[in-house]
Amino acid sequence: MDFELSEDQRLLKKTVRDFAEKELKPHSREWDETQQFPREIFRKLGDLGLLAVVFPEEYGGSAMSTVDYTIVIEELARVDAGVALSTAAHNSLSSGHIFLAGTEAQKKKYLPKLATGEFVGAWGLTENHAGSDAGGTRTTAVRDGDHWVLNGSKTFITNGSLADVAVVMAVTDKTKGKKGISAFLVDRGTPGFRPGKKEDKLGVRASDTSELILEDCRIPADHLLGAPGMGFVDTLRILDRGRIGIAAFSLGIAQGAFEAALGYAKDRRQFNQAIAEFQGIQFKLADMAVKIDGARLLMLRAASLRDSGREHKIESAMAKYYASEIAVQVALDAIQIHGGYGYVKDYPVERALRDSKLGTIGEGTSEVQKLVIARELLARVS
Repeated sequence: MDFELSEDQRLLKKTVRDFAEKELKPHSREWDETQQFPREIFRKLGDLGLLAVVFPEEYGGSAMSTVDYTIVIEELARVDAGVALSTAAHNSLSSGHIFLAGTEAQKKKYLPKLATGEFVGAWGLTENHAGSDAGGTRTTAVRDGDHWVLNGSKTFITNGSLADVAVVMAVTDKTKGKKGISAFLVDRGTPGFRPGKKEDKLGVRASDTSELILEDCRIPADHLLGAPGMGFVDTLRILDRGRIGIAAFSLGIAQGAFEAALGYAKDRRQFNQAIAEFQGIQFKLADMAVKIDGARLLMLRAASLRDSGREHKIESAMAKYYASEIAVQVALDAIQIHGGYGYVKDYPVERALRDSKLGTIGEGTSEVQKLVIARELLARVS
């Protein structure tokens, strides 16, 4: 098994890292403090082909692999987790759902604009009463002639107040439970569709998170995305890739915090020597490195399985679960190594801790991931 990145992948990694260091790092603290989403950065990401990484060139995509996609998200998150999260949601959730279930006309209408950053995409699944229980969706869609009429609300939606198009899940047949949920495309400016409350979050504050409100929102019948009743099924398929993206997101945060701690430990002197010379610090650094490498291997396994067309549900859940949990642990250790300086905003590790916690919650909590893993394991026992 070859664990080395290809020459093209190493070039991709360098390109994204250079971009993040130049375009994101100088502004990350400001964006965090002001909760400002850098819309102009999306255009630049689009110019680099990083907003439609895995989609075919005919739709404006870069036709790269899932492994390539993880490189992009990790390198962005290493510097700015907010930009990385918005990029991941745009790529794998909204654009991903359109590519998975859309008609040819829908793909040609939306994907090229999403690929360039002209459009920002959002994905509306979560509701106040339907978080981990995604099948508990209460938003409704009723057919009325040549239109669908949507009513309800979505919460904690990444890119919600900025989205030019949102993929929204709604109940079309209440008698069928999860099999009565369908997906729809809703454009910005559609009467009855608007963003609601913008959330004031602990971390990833540069990433826009808001409600989506639908009040007698009439959309054309051809804005149904996928077959009627397939919205929930397609959602599960989308989340398998999304979990790989969150693993990369968490890994990037951990990598950034580790590098900051490593550099600080070598520079900071106490008792006439660098604190990196103390065994207690060395043990922390060793533990951090092992956790990061383990998370990266789990993530790459899941991504490689997806690229080969093989089943990867349990592997994606494992990667997401482990990477998100160790990111919190690594960030905590990075703060401890920094001592008092780790607790102030002049250093990046306090932000890493705030950012890392989202990974254990978003796109399925750690507890949900363990349920997925356990159920898949039990299903394999005859």
